[in-house]
Amino acid sequence: MNIRYQTRRMENSFASLSAIRKHYGDSAKKLSQRLDDLASVVNLEVMRSFSSAHCHELSGTRQGELAIDLSPNHRIIFLPDHDPLPRKEDGELDWIMITRIVNMAIGEDYH
Repeated sequence: MNIRYQTRRMENSFASLSAIRKHYGDSAKKLSQRLDDLASVVNLEVMRSFSSAHCHELSGTRQGELAIDLSPNHRIIFLPDHDPLPRKEDGELDWIMITRIVNMAIGEDYH
């Protein structure tokens, strides 16, 4: 998976495990694990097979965004980095074709 970050500041906060710890404290280990998981998969369909990650589409005001669980209330929120978005014939997102993402927010509780 090709991963970009919405801002340079966010990208720098993931430059190393110590940077992740500095910026995200107690969530650093889980966050690092999820980022490693994302980096290791070929596409998002594979990520969806990791049940503990609960990779899912968001709805409402966050429609079009995707998320992966860090904890019951915190997520990594990202967008597919494809234009146009890969879609199946029925209009659903084609998870197999999503190979690039842009991270937008980390640890956000949107509930």
